[in-house]
Amino acid sequence: MPDNKVVKEFGESLRGEIILPGDPGYDNARKVYNGMIDKKPAIIAKCFDVADVITSVNFGRENNMLISVRGGGHNAGGLGICDDGLVIDLSQMRYTHVDPKTKTIRVGGGCQWGDVDHAGHAFDLAVPTGIISTTGVGGLALGGGVGYLSRKYGLTIDSILEVDMVLADGSFVKASANENQDLYWAIRGGGGNFGIVTSFLFQGHHVNTSFGGPTLWNIDKTEKILKWYRDFMTNAQEDLYGFFATLTVPGPPFPEELHGKKMCGVIWNYLGPHDKADGVLKEARDLKPDFDHVGPIPHPTLNSMFDVFYPTGLQWYWRADFIKEIPDEAVAQHVRFGKELPTPHSTMHLYPINGAAHKIGKNDTPWAYRDANWAQVMVGVDPDPANKDKITKWTKEYYDAIHPHSAGGAYVNFLMDEGQDRVKASYKDNYDRLVKVKSKYDPNNLFRVNQNIMPNA
Repeated sequence: MPDNKVVKEFGESLRGEIILPGDPGYDNARKVYNGMIDKKPAIIAKCFDVADVITSVNFGRENNMLISVRGGGHNAGGLGICDDGLVIDLSQMRYTHVDPKTKTIRVGGGCQWGDVDHAGHAFDLAVPTGIISTTGVGGLALGGGVGYLSRKYGLTIDSILEVDMVLADGSFVKASANENQDLYWAIRGGGGNFGIVTSFLFQGHHVNTSFGGPTLWNIDKTEKILKWYRDFMTNAQEDLYGFFATLTVPGPPFPEELHGKKMCGVIWNYLGPHDKADGVLKEARDLKPDFDHVGPIPHPTLNSMFDVFYPTGLQWYWRADFIKEIPDEAVAQHVRFGKELPTPHSTMHLYPINGAAHKIGKNDTPWAYRDANWAQVMVGVDPDPANKDKITKWTKEYYDAIHPHSAGGAYVNFLMDEGQDRVKASYKDNYDRLVKVKSKYDPNNLFRVNQNIMPNA
């Protein structure tokens, strides 16, 4: 840790501010989405602009500080924060600009996806993203990005046209198909290993009001519904998206008679003509859901539907896998652990990543599992830290039971601290190429608080 005079001079050099232990607001500034994470950085630098990011990178490097980069703070393992190091916080760099002529959206590195949804909606545009609108753009986009638009428009990384970046040596570069092509390849799935992205340029896609929402069945119907779903979703038209879940029904706006009930279900998003939606969803409705709330819904509303149920500060423990097929043996495990959901917030999701996401080659981006049909995640979640062991145990046991039926690796944004072998498995034969790019742009591994790509020594 540099001395007080050096730290003071650093703070005075920023348009933003630094927050130190003992300062008012320090404990709030170090909080992240996952309440299980309790790290205490030496300095939090809240950057106002790119110049602040450059200054912060240089300061951290010159003073041999551990550096983490925080966008939205949603990362499963809390990788936007670090103990005893420097947190480069981008949350003030929160802006969007829509170009209706090119149908592109420029997004600041500190934005959340709700910002992008709101900005694009006025122009009938959206970018593929996740299912929680408070998620940070940077972390999700750099790791891949799966959600309601994946089957129609691909992963989030498939819509990245260009990024602005600050590298480990403090230099500022662009990466696109025409400039620093190796870096452009690497950041589309390789995470925050190569520098700090200060802005993204995304290709927008035509989306306004979808036909979406949940269909839910009693948990005792999980076997029947999941066996139907696995075949239906692999053959569905690309306009239709639906992720499968086991869950406990929360309070309002759900009907009172369902509150606290364990259920399975599919949350839908249909992008085709609304007058065809009933026909497209006929098979699901023929299965007589116990709750059906699917209808016209603006995209920003759909993408923020679960925000209220998963606020910042809950305890989270994650496990994940890529899935190609869901054999009957795997269905049996989903039935078993769905009935044993340990707390009302705990859940399991199967996100479809076929359709348009399959049209990109497995080596065209670092996302090596283009042949997988689902990104699966099970999460133990609860507000009470006293339930940490309970939710962790359920998640680990569920993962151990289901992992033998997986494709091998997992979506890196869903990984906890699971070791280097797990990172390598998740990039498969793209890992060595990522190492070459890492070795070129960050040879000393300055950016290592992530699912790390280790540079060649």
